[in-house]
Amino acid sequence: MTRDEAFRREQRRVAVSMALAVLITAVVLALAAFREPEGPVLPVAERLQIALRADVFVVAWLAAAIGTVARLRFVSRDDIAGSSQGAGSRPVREAGAILQNTAEQVILAVPTHLALAAILARPTAMLAALAGLFCVGRALFWAGYGRGAGARALGFALTFYPSVAALGFSAALLLLGRAG
Repeated sequence: MTRDEAFRREQRRVAVSMALAVLITAVVLALAAFREPEGPVLPVAERLQIALRADVFVVAWLAAAIGTVARLRFVSRDDIAGSSQGAGSRPVREAGAILQNTAEQVILAVPTHLALAAILARPTAMLAALAGLFCVGRALFWAGYGRGAGARALGFALTFYPSVAALGFSAALLLLGRAG
């Protein structure tokens, strides 16, 4: 197999994973939207508390990624001095890449979840779904990272697309004047 064929094959694997993640995101978020019981509008402070509670699980992935890099550096003679002292071993570089991507995803997810909580009248099911998709996505990303882009794409997309969907939904509700 040529390099171009291998590249195209990997691209197809990534594209299929992305499409699958869009479908999963749409189904899960639609089910969450229909699952939320009718009732009074929750006070904004209570909605923000719900988001922060859900995001404990989101931030836990960041803590796990930081801890993994620290653990790997601690047990490695070559890495214990820190990243300023050299390129690092392959395990530390991979863990660092996972940490960087996880930090990026958390930076997008948490404020998006808070915005959605401030806008939706009853956000509990939606926020639980978003946090759940984030956790599943991070687990798949982490497990597939060392096996290439195709193996980590579903995990990346299940972390990224729900946040983007929540951001878009929040913006649309604001533009339509339908904020709770």
